[in-house]
Amino acid sequence: MAQAATPLPASTVVLVRPDPHGEFELYINRRPDEMDTYAGVYVFPGGRVEKGDYSIGMISRTLGLSPAEAKQNLGAEFEPEICLAYWVAAARELFEEVGVHFFMSRTGAPMLPEEISERLAGRRAALQQGDIALADLLISEGLFCDVSPLSYIFHRVTPEHYRVRFDTRFYLAALPSGQNPLHASEEISESLWIVPSAALQRAEKGEFRMMPPTLAVLRNLSNYRSWEELRNRFNLR
Repeated sequence: MAQAATPLPASTVVLVRPDPHGEFELYINRRPDEMDTYAGVYVFPGGRVEKGDYSIGMISRTLGLSPAEAKQNLGAEFEPEICLAYWVAAARELFEEVGVHFFMSRTGAPMLPEEISERLAGRRAALQQGDIALADLLISEGLFCDVSPLSYIFHRVTPEHYRVRFDTRFYLAALPSGQNPLHASEEISESLWIVPSAALQRAEKGEFRMMPPTLAVLRNLSNYRSWEELRNRFNLR
């Protein structure tokens, strides 16, 4: 009997926003058909935790949560810096995949100057391709990564019978004011905003291929009937 693959540490972000009816919708995307894992499947933005996510340079550019607080929130046996790396990975993957970021100045300025936002958009592909580390990008722009908007919701590990397994932490975050995610990118063939109940209905009809953790998120969030209820429960900003 073959030995089960070791789960890879990963983070996933469920991006949400209010809709015109006082409810809320979430951002979901479909992976390209040529991807090695989960090809053609509808997922939330996310990916593996990398060494750079817990480097000394990255930790020094992270605001909103300390390594000790991250360890307490996860309730994990990892070193505090690795626990914080799950939050960093969530923020990094969100920016790499869909262009949404939680970057700010040391003073916590709420809005970035337009020219900085444009430069960030131009450097997103370099980060996604591994040509630059997130810590180096932030240092060069005089910015910091604020992980406080990311609310940890739950933990899932891919079952042993899968060839590729992930040890994934899921986070919820409100879409930052003035930003919009990309409709498509290097890792996304298409995307949409949809209320959880509608996404579940489409999955049940076979229109959306989804993995069990994605369905679990949708079922959980479908229990919240309004944006205010969701925002208050998870302290969304």
